Amino acid sequence: MAALTLAGLLFLGGAMGLLNLFVDGVLRQGASTWAYGATMALLMGLAVWLALGRRVGRWETFALVLLGDLVYVVVAMCIADPVRYATPLMLLFAAFVAAWFLGPWMLGINMVTTVLACLAAMWSSYDSPLGLAVQVGVNAGVLNAASFGVYVLRRRVQRLLEATQALSHQDPLTGLSNRRHLVEQAPRVWRQARREGSRVAAMVLDLDHFKQLNDAHGHAAGDAVLRAVAASLASTVRPSDVLARIGGEELIVLGLVSDPSEAHQLAERLRTAVSTSRTDDGHSVTASIGIALVRPVDGEDAGDAMWRLIDRADGAMYEAKQAGRDRVAAVLPRQRSGRHADRLPPAGRPTGGAA
Repeated sequence: MAALTLAGLLFLGGAMGLLNLFVDGVLRQGASTWAYGATMALLMGLAVWLALGRRVGRWETFALVLLGDLVYVVVAMCIADPVRYATPLMLLFAAFVAAWFLGPWMLGINMVTTVLACLAAMWSSYDSPLGLAVQVGVNAGVLNAASFGVYVLRRRVQRLLEATQALSHQDPLTGLSNRRHLVEQAPRVWRQARREGSRVAAMVLDLDHFKQLNDAHGHAAGDAVLRAVAASLASTVRPSDVLARIGGEELIVLGLVSDPSEAHQLAERLRTAVSTSRTDDGHSVTASIGIALVRPVDGEDAGDAMWRLIDRADGAMYEAKQAGRDRVAAVLPRQRSGRHADRLPPAGRPTGGAA
């Protein structure tokens, strides 16, 4: 969008500038006419380049902004009466583009360049140094003030968008990722697994006897437990893993593993993290965890494949519940023959028993 927007503005500016070639008395005669026409053609050529490439980075934008300042100076020198036909308002394009697309130091450089461009363009139009200084100060000051205002507005809009995006991807109670973020991360995880030849492991964690804790101590205590568990899990998962709360007391961990043993070890660390977490009031819970693994294949929909994998991990989690809670149960990847996957027996209950 940035590339196409800049292309449209450049082409429009160049096309409108070419109209001066057909108006008598606007341009100086001789070489100035050719320099002016070449400058407008350059703008239109850059517009076509941007439209075809459809990509523009910060440095390219910075160069275009400085080029815009230079174009204004060239135009002012080619115009017979710069005060009348080459107003500094022409620099609004460069000023606003710099304010909206560039960083603070690049914007600062453009503000200084704006002053120099106004000075160079008006130099021959005023005999009095004081008059020149006043005109340059007024015009460059207004341009830079408008540019800075747009920059401040852009920063505020960016902060609002970032806050909105964070809220749309974050569970408000625990601060963990939510269902939406989990779905959006699935394609990345599937691509990485195919690239590295790894397996995707889905782990479904369900807190044991959580409803009883809510009934006995109130929802405030339950919320505190969820926050404590979330903090412990967040410090336990690997940086590349996706940890999300998808509702109630159910959490999902999605990550890459080399084999079922690695997945089981990670799940055991997560189970221990849950059982050792405590609230300020001393409340704690345990978790039953189900694991399922899959090796992604080309052409499959990552979102659909993820939910199928989570469904299998959810079934393994219920096996862990039935086996006594506070333990890990796993299901092997589905075989290519289409038969039901073989299930691993649930891990033995750790010392201390289930909650």
